Amino acid sequence: MEKNKNVLVVGAGGFIGGHLVKKLLDNGNNVIASDIKPKEYWFQDFDKAKNFYSTDMKNMQNCIKVTEGVDYVFNMACNMGGMGFIENNKAECMQSVLINTNLLIACKDHGIKKYFFSSSACAYNISMQQNTFIEGLKEKDAYPADPEDGYGWEKLFSERMCRHFMEDYGIQVRIARYHNIYGPFGTYDGGREKAPAAICRKIASVGSGESIDCWGDGEQTRSFLYIDDCIEATRRLMDSECKEVINIGSEEMVSINQLIDITSKIADKEIVVNHIDGPLGVRGRNSQNDKIRKILDWDYEYSLEEGIKKTYAWISYQVYKKNEVEEQVLEPSLPERY
Repeated sequence: MEKNKNVLVVGAGGFIGGHLVKKLLDNGNNVIASDIKPKEYWFQDFDKAKNFYSTDMKNMQNCIKVTEGVDYVFNMACNMGGMGFIENNKAECMQSVLINTNLLIACKDHGIKKYFFSSSACAYNISMQQNTFIEGLKEKDAYPADPEDGYGWEKLFSERMCRHFMEDYGIQVRIARYHNIYGPFGTYDGGREKAPAAICRKIASVGSGESIDCWGDGEQTRSFLYIDDCIEATRRLMDSECKEVINIGSEEMVSINQLIDITSKIADKEIVVNHIDGPLGVRGRNSQNDKIRKILDWDYEYSLEEGIKKTYAWISYQVYKKNEVEEQVLEPSLPERY
């Protein structure tokens, strides 16, 4: 990213958005940060940001306000969470289409040069993800369209909206399909956390020899990408001339049982797993990274074990701090960040 440009990050108080803001500020950009949450509930603080907005971007007038004078926009905002949330809140997830639509209209009206949309692997055809072992999903595998209901349809529709705004109005749009991004400074409890954070929290909350719950048989597979690799790939994509949708993910596919084993090894704990009923999503999902290697010369650097080690260290400390407060009964519990 060119320095001294005015860059708007929508969803700046969230997990990926927060890490992106930090990277942009470190690079010398003028960052305008927006999120629907009040600023005291953002995951990271940014004293150097040019402006802060705690506002709902589903409102058109708010989009017009925050995009004025902006050169580039990163849309990282959506109503989402782990599988338990997106399978039980489909209408809420679908409403995020308003954020993308209103932002694109505001960008057109203000003549903004570049626009980034954060899509998801949930946009892929679910019929190709019914086995525990699958070949990596290529970008073309989103069609014929049959994404995950609710959240997946919102992402796929929004991708098409971006494409047509680029074709009709000349906005330089960049679209990434993120594959299970994880790391510190994100949701780890409350029901919206994803599998790596949930497993880290559960293991941090019990002693060696105790048990944790796992939805399903634990043989469902995924690949998980550490946040630092995600931010570097996102930066390269925004700087590139790539007008195609592109995967940003890891190709290190593991089962949920293997993820539990990796985390318990890092925690140095013997963990008993109780397999219970719960939302499972697709049976298997993995990224195929040929396109991003060729176009952006990017590959992920962190192994899953390296990334989980950093993530577990942060989440286990949050659990420790929370339990310390509860045991001492020094102050009331803080509200959930989401």
